[in-house]
Amino acid sequence: MNSNYDLSPSIPLKALIHQGWNAIAAQVLADGKLKGKKKKVIVIECYTGILFEELIAGISLLKPDLLIDSRTAQKTETVIRSLTWPDVTDDRIFGFMTRLIMDDFLDPGQLRALRARIDMMDEGVAVIFGPGAALIPVSFDLLLYADMARWEIQLRMRRNRVSGLGIDDHLEEFSLQYKRGYFVDWRVCDRLKERLWDGIDYYLDTNRADFPKMLAASALKTGLRNCSERPFRVVPYFDPGPWGGQWMKKVCGLDPDADNYAWCFDCVPEENSLLFNAGGIVFETPSVNLVLFESQNLLGKSILDRFGREFPIRFDFLDTMGGGNLSLQVHPLTSYIREKFGMSYTQDESYYLLDAGEDATVYLGIRDGADPEDMISALRDADAGGPEFKAEDFVNIWPARKHDHFLIPAGTVHCSGKNAMVLEISATPYIFTFKLWDWARPGLDGKPRPINIDHAARVIQWNRRSEFTRRELVSPIEPLTSGDGWREEKTGLHKLEFIETHRHWFTGPVLHNTRGTVNVLNLVEGREAIITSPKNRFDPFVVHYAETFIIPAAVGEYEIAPHGESVGLEIATIKAFVRL
Repeated sequence: MNSNYDLSPSIPLKALIHQGWNAIAAQVLADGKLKGKKKKVIVIECYTGILFEELIAGISLLKPDLLIDSRTAQKTETVIRSLTWPDVTDDRIFGFMTRLIMDDFLDPGQLRALRARIDMMDEGVAVIFGPGAALIPVSFDLLLYADMARWEIQLRMRRNRVSGLGIDDHLEEFSLQYKRGYFVDWRVCDRLKERLWDGIDYYLDTNRADFPKMLAASALKTGLRNCSERPFRVVPYFDPGPWGGQWMKKVCGLDPDADNYAWCFDCVPEENSLLFNAGGIVFETPSVNLVLFESQNLLGKSILDRFGREFPIRFDFLDTMGGGNLSLQVHPLTSYIREKFGMSYTQDESYYLLDAGEDATVYLGIRDGADPEDMISALRDADAGGPEFKAEDFVNIWPARKHDHFLIPAGTVHCSGKNAMVLEISATPYIFTFKLWDWARPGLDGKPRPINIDHAARVIQWNRRSEFTRRELVSPIEPLTSGDGWREEKTGLHKLEFIETHRHWFTGPVLHNTRGTVNVLNLVEGREAIITSPKNRFDPFVVHYAETFIIPAAVGEYEIAPHGESVGLEIATIKAFVRL
C-alpha cells in the first residue's frame, strides 16, 4: 500500500507573502513607517545560521547609504570563547544551559562608535543587520527579523557553512558546533527574540538558500494564534544513523535509495518547523515561536506554570527494522541534570512499538544477580579496546511485539534491539543520553561515538532488577473505560514519570478533552482518522498512519473518528499528556 504520510503538513493562512529579495526590498522601502522621512534606519535582526553573503546581497537592493554588520560590534573571539567557556565546557557532547544574553556579546566601545556613525547621518538609508543588530541603534524605524529553523541550522553546520555567535567554528566537528548552539547560541537568540517580539514589523523565512520570503509580523502572529487553537502537525525531519533501519522509507515515503533512516523527529517543537500556506505559497517558521509566544493557549496555564515556555512532551521514531541495536544507555535523574547541566527536568521516556519483527527485543533493567562493579568494570574494559561488553550478562532482554509499551524512567538502563520500530514518547531534554556501550561500531563519520560511563555510573538505578522491570515497566496495560465503538486503556508512563499515555481503540467517534493541558497523539493503527470540534471551533483535520499531531490546551473538547479507508475498521491512537 502506498504511503499517505504527509511530509510537509501546513496550516492555512490568509496573508500576502513576498518572495525573493527584489519583492522584499520593494515592500520594505514602500512601508508607511518610512514615508516622508529623510533618514531611514532599518534593522534586520538575525538568528544564528543565516547565510550572510546572501543577506548582504539582498540588502544591497535597499541601496543603503550606511551598512553596519552587527558582528563588528561583538567582542573579540578570544573574549567570547572565554565568556562562554563555563557553558560550553570541554566535553564533546554536554554543556550547561547558559544564562547569557545578546548584550553580553557586544563590546561597549564598538557600540558607542557605531551609534555615533548612525547619529551623524542626516538623511539616507541606514541598514544594521546580524545577531544583536537591534541593540546597536538607540532607535530605528523598521525592524525585520530573519529567522531560521534549528534543523536547517544543523544541516548547514554539517556542510561547514555557518559559525556560532561571535566565533568562527565552521570547520569544527558538527557535534561541537551543535553543542554550542544548543547550550548557548539558540538560548541567547531566543531571549532577544522574546524582547523584540512586540516591535517586529516583518518576519523573514531564510530557510531556503537564495529564496527568502517575507511576511508581515502581524500576519505571523495571527497564524500562530490560530495554530494554538486547533490541531496541527509540525514538519517532521529524518536522519540516518549507524543502527538505522528500512521501515520509515516505505511507511513515510522517503528516498528508497538512502542507506537507512534511523531517526524521525515528528514532535520536537524546539527544533521542528511550522509551515503556513497562503494561497499555495508556503512560509516556514520555527515551531519554537509557537511555544514562546502562544504559550498559554498551547500548553495550558498549569503546564506553563510548571515548565515555563518549554514544550515538555517529545514524540520521535527510532527505526531498527533491518538495522542494528540502539546504543545501550541511561538518562540522568532530575537532581543530576539540574546540578550538572542546568536543566529543570530530565528525559523520562518510553518505547511504544509501532511494529516489530519476530526476533525484536528491548534491553531494559538490570538482571538479577548482576554486580554493579563488575558491569562498570566490563564497560570500561570494552571502551578501552578490551573484550566486547556482553550486555546479556547484565541487562534484561525482553521480547517485543507490535503495540507493546516499555516504560523507561530516568536511571533505567535500556535500548531497543534490532528489527523494532519504536515510537519514543518522552520528556523533551533529548540531548542528555549517557551511552554505556555502542556495540563496537563507528558512527557515520567513521569515528567511535562518545561513551559516557562516568556520568552513567552515577545515575544508574541498580535496584531496577528483573522482577521490578517485569512488573512495572514492561507493557503494564490497564483497561480504563469504554463506550459505543471504543475502549480506552492506560499504557503508562511509570509513576516516576510525569507523562501519562492512554490508548484508544475505536470503530466510531471518540470524544476527548484536553482538560486545559496540551495533548500529543499518534495514529498507531489505521490508515486515516479525522479530528473535529463538537462546537465547530476549528475545521476538520485529517491525520494518517504514524503521524504525530498536537492538540493545544485551548482546544478543549475534540472528537476523533475513522476516516476514508479506515471507516468501518478498528483503529487506534495513543495520547500523551502531562500528569497533574
